[in-house]
Amino acid sequence: MDIECLPAAPVTSGALVNEGILVGFAAPLQGSATNEIDVLCESHRMAVGNRVGFARASRQPQRVTKTKGTLPMTQAYYSAVLDHPLDDVWSLIRDFNNYPAYIDGVSESLIEDDKRGDEVGAIRRFCYLGNWIRQRLVDHSDRQHTLTYAGLEALPYPQDDGSQGGSQAESEVPAPTRYQGTMHLRPIVEGDRTLIEWSVALDTEPAGADRWQALFGSWIPAWTDSLARTLARARPRSH
Repeated sequence: MDIECLPAAPVTSGALVNEGILVGFAAPLQGSATNEIDVLCESHRMAVGNRVGFARASRQPQRVTKTKGTLPMTQAYYSAVLDHPLDDVWSLIRDFNNYPAYIDGVSESLIEDDKRGDEVGAIRRFCYLGNWIRQRLVDHSDRQHTLTYAGLEALPYPQDDGSQGGSQAESEVPAPTRYQGTMHLRPIVEGDRTLIEWSVALDTEPAGADRWQALFGSWIPAWTDSLARTLARARPRSH
């Protein structure tokens, strides 16, 4: 198989890992959630911040996998430090049907066909900001503290994405995108905290890739902030 990779900056890492446990620094981004061959085509940077529930984390440049004869895959990525133990965070997100509990704007959710919320293959149908969306749970691991989901229908680009002005080309609505997201938790020993990594792989037309990547680049931090607020209400931490 021929693999082509876009030019990339040198990869750097600030991770310090002891027997699989993160010790004080952010770990490098995991492989893509897709089944394609993953090629890291950009520099990898994270900033672990303070203990206010979540921290600044550098958004990744476009992360592309390209197999000859296929469209490139765009990935949006975000990481943050949650000021709560890993077990507390995982117990909140591990149930695929628990979306309304920690994502602002999700009013209800149900699992189809009487499957469990941690059962691979389960389909959740949830209402987000008045729109019904269906997603399938494609991977789930209590050991690795990770879950991966995929949209069952292509996601249409919102007509109002919050951008102002722009050229005629920028005002054209990008084509709908297929997507697959992964949430992954890692323990941080110092302070008994948790690093969350949230990435979404976007299978979209090249003309709209940048705008889709930027849109998810704004959505994922907002969802992570919502998760942090839920954790703070459930179990405030004293400093």
